[in-house]
Amino acid sequence: MPSTLPRPKDPGQNLGLARVLLIHGDLAPRLALQTILQAGGYDVDVAASPAEAMFKLDAGRYELVLTDQRFSSDILAYARVKEYRPATAVVSSSADDGETPFHAPDPLMSVHTEDLPSLLEDVAELIGARARRRYRPLRPAV
Repeated sequence: MPSTLPRPKDPGQNLGLARVLLIHGDLAPRLALQTILQAGGYDVDVAASPAEAMFKLDAGRYELVLTDQRFSSDILAYARVKEYRPATAVVSSSADDGETPFHAPDPLMSVHTEDLPSLLEDVAELIGARARRRYRPLRPAV
């Protein structure tokens, strides 16, 4: 006899987890980053192409959009015009350019996967900066 109990909802919806859209063309890094972000408590959607990412950006709301360097210009430009203004970052697999992980100007920041212990801290900072930018205090009455 089938159960009449209601089906459990998505845990991310119940907990109000920050939503991250991860766009990466390579399967292994995409799965690794998804696993790390989910273990850190984020609700992660993934996309393997710019078209899939744009569809997801239109269908949902994200606090952070992470993309690999190949797709960064198209995806980040598209994400920045969304009315909900997600934070954006480029995921790089190495710091071979000699720059620090957060060299690029705000709101474009690079997160280097070779420094995984600080990845979740960097993601939290990006989402926090987005929240501060989005919810500015009202000006005092004159």
